[in-house]
Amino acid sequence: MTAERMTKLETRNSEIVEPSPASAGPVKDFTDLDVWKLARQLRQAIFSITRTFPGEEKYVLTSQLRRAAMSITANIAEGFGRFSYRENIQFCRQARGSVFEVRDHLTSALDAGYLPAKEAAEMDAGAQRVIQVLNGYIRATQKRDMNRR
Repeated sequence: MTAERMTKLETRNSEIVEPSPASAGPVKDFTDLDVWKLARQLRQAIFSITRTFPGEEKYVLTSQLRRAAMSITANIAEGFGRFSYRENIQFCRQARGSVFEVRDHLTSALDAGYLPAKEAAEMDAGAQRVIQVLNGYIRATQKRDMNRR
């Protein structure tokens, strides 16, 4: 995944820099969430790079990486569909854990020589970007929960 493919939504201090046109409208479905879109880009990139892994990794590292990447978007979607803000936050925290799992598996792929250092760094930067935006989404959801009480 190249840095150009990743949508830039916020900087480290969570200030919005380049809001996407889709974020201007109301969020009606999990597919409207910028964090889900970003996680989807990461998942697509993971599927792409794992196609180049050796066959003996099909049921090991390839499978682990793909399942962790799918877990990110799946947990964001499931949390969105839950009744309460607190449940949504819990699923987002699970998604966050899956991003860290992806980062660890990328390190394993790099160490095994399946991934060039530059590509591993780009993928890791994409994963860190998902974490940033996910943290912002969790904070915003926590604020909504506090304002509801």
